[in-house]
Amino acid sequence: MTFPDLTADLAARMPGLRGRITANQPLAPYTWFRVGGPAQVLFGPADEADLAYFRANLPPEIPVTVIGLGSNLIVRDGGVPGVVIRLGGKAFGEVEILPGHRLRAGTAVPDMKVARVAAEAGIDGLAFLRGIPGSIGGALRMNAGAHGGETTDVFIEARGVDRSGSIRVFSHEDMGFSYRHTDAPDDVIFTSALLQGKPDDPAAILAEMERITAAREASQPIREKTSGSTFANPKPQSAWKVIDAAGCRGLAMGDAQVSEMHCNFLINRGAATAADIEGLGEEVRRRVREHSGVELRWEIRRIGVA
Repeated sequence: MTFPDLTADLAARMPGLRGRITANQPLAPYTWFRVGGPAQVLFGPADEADLAYFRANLPPEIPVTVIGLGSNLIVRDGGVPGVVIRLGGKAFGEVEILPGHRLRAGTAVPDMKVARVAAEAGIDGLAFLRGIPGSIGGALRMNAGAHGGETTDVFIEARGVDRSGSIRVFSHEDMGFSYRHTDAPDDVIFTSALLQGKPDDPAAILAEMERITAAREASQPIREKTSGSTFANPKPQSAWKVIDAAGCRGLAMGDAQVSEMHCNFLINRGAATAADIEGLGEEVRRRVREHSGVELRWEIRRIGVA
């Protein structure tokens, strides 16, 4: 699918824009599943001020979608209308160590990098981020967690830009953290987060991270074209257990398959479409509902048009 080219009009409206805008940019290379159609416009802001300028001058009728590392994302085959914003580069990709066992991370920084930088600085409490295949922006938006830790446990505040172009600061209370969810306004694009750890020996923290890495490699299909966990755990049960009980381990649709290793992961065996992957997920949800009455909730974000 090809969308009408909006880039010339946007460039004319925003002569001071420093970031890059591209028309009909394929998004599949930006996702771990390697599927999906193009963005009508893909915008990579130069820094926070450039992002604020863009949002302040963007016509309000043009929809905006934000993507990160693409590790927890299905882009549908028809692509994404409007503007897709992807943060990257030095402005959003650095980690700064601060006094008091704190650090500030740009929201494009991979979670595992934040864990490593913290460990090397002797800051404990963030090792759980090593087990999350995403970026800090995604962790803020969904209160990401693994191995006994959650983003809410280490969060102090975050900066973000709203649809009007205003730069805002969000406290812990403002975020409204809950299981795999926050109440932060949907129109806000987070740009950085201030996180709190505690002192410990770097060698001990790195050893814990190695344990997390080994556990993840032994139990998850991380070398496949996959994403993070597909469904949130329907507490007090585990998603993989109800999926397995419904007979879905190894279930396939097209070239998409429920992982044999961990059945809360969907994999692209090579030629799957986004429709294959999303359709398989919906079939898993249907079978689980019929088998046990459990309503699985997608943890993977799905965007665009079919």
